[in-house]
Amino acid sequence: QVQLVESGGGLVQPGGSLRLSCAASGRMFSSYNMGWFRQAPGKEREFVAAISRGRGTYYADSVTGRFAISRDNAKNTVYLQMVSLKPEDTAVYYCAASQRSTVVTEPRRLHDYDYWGQGTQVTVSS
Repeated sequence: QVQLVESGGGLVQPGGSLRLSCAASGRMFSSYNMGWFRQAPGKEREFVAAISRGRGTYYADSVTGRFAISRDNAKNTVYLQMVSLKPEDTAVYYCAASQRSTVVTEPRRLHDYDYWGQGTQVTVSS
């Protein structure tokens, strides 16, 4: 089992940058596929980015070229670097973890992730 804690959210102006972190406790972090999802007010939670245990990366079309996901297994942490932020990026961002092999080939399905953090708020506004 793994516990996830996100940090790094905040208020940023359009065009600005933020780096989110997700610290995992528990053993065998390197065996987990990790994902970032977000949920804006009144909308469903949606996929943002994922990184497999083999370090393959995947992105939603809306963030490709602006967001970058990475992981540091020595620190049990996954990151989401966000640049050129837009008001439509405003949401609560959630970190998720899964050991399922299905996530490697299809990382966008929420129900394939077994562990979730509490979320961190990102607000993009002038």
